[in-house]
Amino acid sequence: MPAAKTPRKTVTKTSRKTATAPAAAQPGDIAARCAEAVAALEACATEATRAGMSRFAIPSDKALGVAMRDVQAVAKRYRRDHALAEALWQTDIYDARMLACYIDDPAAVTAAQMDRWMRGIDNWAHCDTACFALFDRTPHAWNKIGQWATRREEFVRRGAFALLASVALHDKKAADAPFLRGLELVEAAAGDDRNFVKKGVNWALRAIGKRNATLRAAATAVATRLAASEDAAPRWIGKDALREFRKRGAR
Repeated sequence: MPAAKTPRKTVTKTSRKTATAPAAAQPGDIAARCAEAVAALEACATEATRAGMSRFAIPSDKALGVAMRDVQAVAKRYRRDHALAEALWQTDIYDARMLACYIDDPAAVTAAQMDRWMRGIDNWAHCDTACFALFDRTPHAWNKIGQWATRREEFVRRGAFALLASVALHDKKAADAPFLRGLELVEAAAGDDRNFVKKGVNWALRAIGKRNATLRAAATAVATRLAASEDAAPRWIGKDALREFRKRGAR
């Protein structure tokens, strides 16, 4: 009598998927990683750094007092991590928000997130770091430049020009056309005499003028018109840009 065959083990499609799918990050995991990252920042904090923030017009009431170099050093311990970046941003701790800008994944950043973060910013350092280290690498950058340039909130509007400057400095392959449109936005916003907006507009103008000869000529023309203005803000923007263009032209 032949031996009975051992029944074959049936592996269902569902069980295979369960066996191979990566485990999703649980809320508790994110909270624990966020607490760990904040603790790493706290280990670098000093009261001297916190006290010195006022010299740079940065509010310190929500800050730990971590130097930028130490924020960047802590960021190197983490890979791109969108969930952790969002959790850090939600802490509303100044230094944690800085860290969030360095570890977020540009590919995962949404247009809605960019709007939400920018609306919650109350200082130039968060504004510029978010734009320079993160937002300019997203596919939404140009749309946000155009949208934010007409907004009245001080740091949202500054964000438009910090983002324009960041794209001008980092995107080496972009065509000239969007930057020529950017110069139109610069000229339109140059009359805003709020300090942080004015400096953002100036930064964008200078950054565009550094890209190539064509954009240098266009930026110089804008700067020349602004420098001739009777109003203080556009006159300062134009003269400062012209000084830099002349220095670079002499090299």
